[in-house]
Amino acid sequence: MDIARRQLGENTGAVHLPPPPETAQRPAGTPVYRTAGWAFSSAQEYAAVLGDQVPGYSYSRIDNPTVDAFARAVAALEGANLQRWPAAQAFASGMAAISGVFWAFARAGAHVVAPAAVYGGTYSLLRNVMTRFGVETDFVDITDLDAVRMAMRPATRIIFAETIANPTTAVADLRQLAEIAHSAGAMLVVDSTLAPPVICRPLEHGADLVIHSATKYIGGHSDVTGGVVTGSLELIGQIRATRIDTGGSLSPDDAFLLRRGLETLPVRVRRQCATASVFAATLAKHPAVAYVDYPGLATHAGHELARRTFDAGPEGVRFGAIVTVTPFGGREAGLAFASALRLAVPASSLGGTHTVVSHVASTTHRQFDDRALAAAGIDAGAVRFSVGLEDAEDLISDAFVALETLGRPSRNGEG
Repeated sequence: MDIARRQLGENTGAVHLPPPPETAQRPAGTPVYRTAGWAFSSAQEYAAVLGDQVPGYSYSRIDNPTVDAFARAVAALEGANLQRWPAAQAFASGMAAISGVFWAFARAGAHVVAPAAVYGGTYSLLRNVMTRFGVETDFVDITDLDAVRMAMRPATRIIFAETIANPTTAVADLRQLAEIAHSAGAMLVVDSTLAPPVICRPLEHGADLVIHSATKYIGGHSDVTGGVVTGSLELIGQIRATRIDTGGSLSPDDAFLLRRGLETLPVRVRRQCATASVFAATLAKHPAVAYVDYPGLATHAGHELARRTFDAGPEGVRFGAIVTVTPFGGREAGLAFASALRLAVPASSLGGTHTVVSHVASTTHRQFDDRALAAAGIDAGAVRFSVGLEDAEDLISDAFVALETLGRPSRNGEG
């Protein structure tokens, strides 16, 4: 009997409902393909799609249209000035993206050169996880190009850098690092989370791969977690294969939020950078502050490099929106300062609309012991501000009131 001509049972009818309509018009928003799998016209088609013999979708751990829409959007922004847009792969978090790169390209016996001031999660991955699989890492001052050259070995496969270091805000010389890496047959991999593509596009400066914790500025509203890697089609193909095997895939709902965040990225980041510049310059003059790390300050070691590397708009060069403030008094002073703030509050993550702070040594870099902190140039009292969309004068007032709770030590040590 023809099943299409007979009355189906109520259970079968409930399961086999009519499919959603197909539209000839392009949707203005990004559709969310909230499905784990796809159906096929034949077993042969299923096998062909699953085997990458024909384009299509089979299983959302492998590929999903909403996730692909997000990844392609990031690639378009990162490759805005390249002759051909690069490819990209999205992950469930920034650390999933970083680990995906190392799983793909750091085989047993490989060597990595990474910053001493690298993000704590990356430090822990390289020091505590990758070593179990025979991958060694030298942590050096990535701004000291001679130190980078001296750290290179025949087995070096990756130089890993951060466009703006978290939390020291050191600026990497991407072009020079790319030359060092490529002359040794290695790759330059750049974590550009603190410098999204409206500030800097590392691929234009010779990087092979650029990584973002999309949770931060790309999402921009502290409501979604994700990561993304952008690079050549060949390299991204290897990363895709690793992502499929290790399972760190981004969900379609999160991909929707992240892609939506991209549409307001220039507006948000432009304002955040402008506010951070005023905030940093003002806090640097406070008598209770030992020093402020921010590339927009003329006293910053990477200021001129940042001016040459980062984008400029009508408001001037965009130096990022991370400001690290170190008060006099060490660890306890830093904890007290962060706790006394009322407008900017201690909170995880960064890059959102609200200004948040972290006492670095006890949070983002808790994996560092005192020796590692010293090697990274991180004071135990450092407090990292991720400047949001508030008015600069309100953030400054909040910080000044909090600093008053520390007393009034002067720069010559009196008081």
